[in-house]
Amino acid sequence: MTVLALGLNHGSAPLDLRGRFAIPMEALGRSVQGLRQHLAQAQPEVAILSTCNRTELYVGLPTGACPRHAMALAEPAIEWLAAHGGTQAAELRTHSYFREGAEAARHAFRVAAGLDSMVLGEPQILGQMKAAVREAHSAGALGTTLHQMFQRSFAVAKEVRTRTEIGAHAVSLAAAAVRLAQQLFDDLAQRRVLFVGAGEMIDLVATHFAAQKPLQMTVANRSAERGRELAERLGAAQLPLAELGQALAGFDIVISCTASSLPLIGLGAVERALKARKRRPMLMIDLAVPRDIEPEVAQLDDIYLYTVDDLAQQVQANGERRQAAVAHAEAIVNAGVDSFAQWLEQRASVPLIQALHKQTEDWRQAELAKARRALAKGQDVDAVMETLSAALTRKLLHGALSELHGSAGEAHRQWVASVQRLFLRDSV
Repeated sequence: MTVLALGLNHGSAPLDLRGRFAIPMEALGRSVQGLRQHLAQAQPEVAILSTCNRTELYVGLPTGACPRHAMALAEPAIEWLAAHGGTQAAELRTHSYFREGAEAARHAFRVAAGLDSMVLGEPQILGQMKAAVREAHSAGALGTTLHQMFQRSFAVAKEVRTRTEIGAHAVSLAAAAVRLAQQLFDDLAQRRVLFVGAGEMIDLVATHFAAQKPLQMTVANRSAERGRELAERLGAAQLPLAELGQALAGFDIVISCTASSLPLIGLGAVERALKARKRRPMLMIDLAVPRDIEPEVAQLDDIYLYTVDDLAQQVQANGERRQAAVAHAEAIVNAGVDSFAQWLEQRASVPLIQALHKQTEDWRQAELAKARRALAKGQDVDAVMETLSAALTRKLLHGALSELHGSAGEAHRQWVASVQRLFLRDSV
């Protein structure tokens, strides 16, 4: 019984490569089924986590799977992920990571708790992981092993957020976006800001900008209803996404984070906007993976384009309080990992326990059959019971006594200790 985790994230792969492996939520169930079919020979459990900063495969092996079998699954899983991203497996390997058993659980626990995020403690990842688990369950790919691991990861994440200050550092990416705007534009009260998207990240960043009371805020989103909810909460205007290109020139700051698989803001649209603005500068922040804004836009004069990776580099550590929070959180994760590792070991012994029950039940039935035949022949009941109990005792002790008689040296001493623990507990 084991679990595997493999994938790539902001620490192992550059932005544009990560974008090639991103899986939209609406396609996650199909991807789970595709991966499971690709690994069908091993009959694994499967879940896929895909966010702006990571794409990860989690695979649970059935009871009785040997470690070599588990390791052999890593290569076909990498091949499946490489094919999904349209790249070679060799290239993906240089930007990916692999974890097994307790270390796979440690990785999942740290991800859920926000300890492996680009911005320490960001809260969105927990909801994204829960959504990934729901998709795996709906696809019929979630079994006992992965269910246990993910439920324990959610419990660890909850404990980390309630007992440490990790969550206090989650706002740093949004704060960095505001600082960038303040560095470029002295007075945000005279600036117009456009938010493209209406997800949790845009919500967080927009809330920080709203505190600076810009001249105007506008929300453009594919779902008009969700965009309207965010706009009303911020006191912002709403813009149909189809009109984004024509309206671009009216904004000094553009911040985008959607789930689009293709850029929403192209080089031509920005060039036209700059011309209409008479070359007045624009700040553009692209928090999406894959990108919402074509990377060539960064080459234009008077355009200041920052990606999510650029912004993360500007996020400063928060000194001793941050380190103390991380240390406390890692201790919680370690305790969770130890508990899960113990559970895995216990699950791994299930086949042995089943085999022991079957063996002893076979012995019991065989001796009962002999006893019944003896009683049917009219033999004395006490004598039959004595024979039955003695035969069962000999069968139970035969293996241990054979090893004691046949071993020597250190092996003999180990068998002596084992026999004492198993059969002479009160005298040890």
